[in-house]
Amino acid sequence: MRPRLAVASAPAPTDEELCRAFLDGDEAAFGVLVERYRTLVLSLVRRFVPRPEDAADLAQQAFLRALEASHRVFLNWKWTSSTPFRSWLVRIALNLAKNHARQGNRWRTALLTEVEDASADPGESPQERLEQQERERRLQAAVIALPRRQREVLTLRVDADLPFRDIAETLGITENNAKVQFHHAVKRLKAEVAGAPEETDE
Repeated sequence: MRPRLAVASAPAPTDEELCRAFLDGDEAAFGVLVERYRTLVLSLVRRFVPRPEDAADLAQQAFLRALEASHRVFLNWKWTSSTPFRSWLVRIALNLAKNHARQGNRWRTALLTEVEDASADPGESPQERLEQQERERRLQAAVIALPRRQREVLTLRVDADLPFRDIAETLGITENNAKVQFHHAVKRLKAEVAGAPEETDE
């Protein structure tokens, strides 16, 4: 019996290819970009918006704004960055989330809701589960207590997985400053979590 030949699947189109296809009239290409970055955008806005329904609405707004500006923006891109669409979309989502969070200053509690959504490991004992939840609360509280710029850099680096060059472009700072802000954020988080006072039995 002759061995079956493996058929290599075609590589997924790059962001640039999809953007150019959209400019050429392929509206479905933008839909592919939406699906590619839907989870990322939702994750970003939830760092600033505690209610899931608000986060979903802001994510939708981000894609709509991107769609409205797409033809004008795509035509002006020189594609000097490997991920200009992602950086541009992240900037839109981040600005929407920050503007929304300023209304009532609700961003300070946004990250704490993630602890409630975390699923517990069924193999953990009740005591281990409580200890894990407490560690998560300490970390989340430390993140929301970070200075605004450090929190933004940390979010873009960890959630969006952006290189420092793109973070700098997104926030309008230098690449070196982005690295410094990230370093200070990580150092501060480690100190806050490690230095949290231990509870004593009464």
